[in-house]
This record gives sequence, C-alpha cells and structure tokens, in this order.
Amino acid sequence: MDMTAGAASERRWIILSEDGRYATIGRATDPSPDDISRIEGAMQAQGLAGWLAVMEGDPHTGPMPRLMEVRPMLAPVTLFTDAQAAVLSAIVDTRNRR
Repeated sequence: MDMTAGAASERRWIILSEDGRYATIGRATDPSPDDISRIEGAMQAQGLAGWLAVMEGDPHTGPMPRLMEVRPMLAPVTLFTDAQAAVLSAIVDTRNRR
C-alpha cells in the first residue's frame, strides 16, 4: 500500500466490535497496556467483545481503509473477517448517504 499521499497515510488504533462498530483510541501513539486494560474493563461492563486493530486510511474519504487485526479482546465469538466486512459495509453506506 502506498503510504505517501493523502488519506492513505492516516493510521489509527481502533477497537472493532463483533458487529462492526468501531472506536478510535489513538493516532499519534500506540495504546499502553494500561489503556488496553481500561478499555477491556469498559467493554466487559457493557458485555462487548472485539479486537484491537489498526485502520489504515480515512474512513470518511478516499480509498477504502484497510484493517489489521492486532489481538482479540474478551474472547469474541465471531470471526475478525466478519466484523471487518461489517465495518467496511457501514463505511460504504455512510459515504453513499453524503
């Protein structure tokens, strides 16, 4: 992937839930072990599971972002590829509504 221009150079850490929702947790630095622990506690309190992942590209404009699984969080029962497909579908839907 050419990481030299525009939106494609954007990289963000995300939490990807099993249903394809995601939350950005950082861009400039890697999340610390304490950050991950706090996030897992919040996810567990809400009955959520998912993955720590990296999103390359801007979800709002430009080429479709790419996702890289870093590690599962709280034993998701679905596959990462299913959650990835769900989030990319949601990004397409959001872009088409603009």
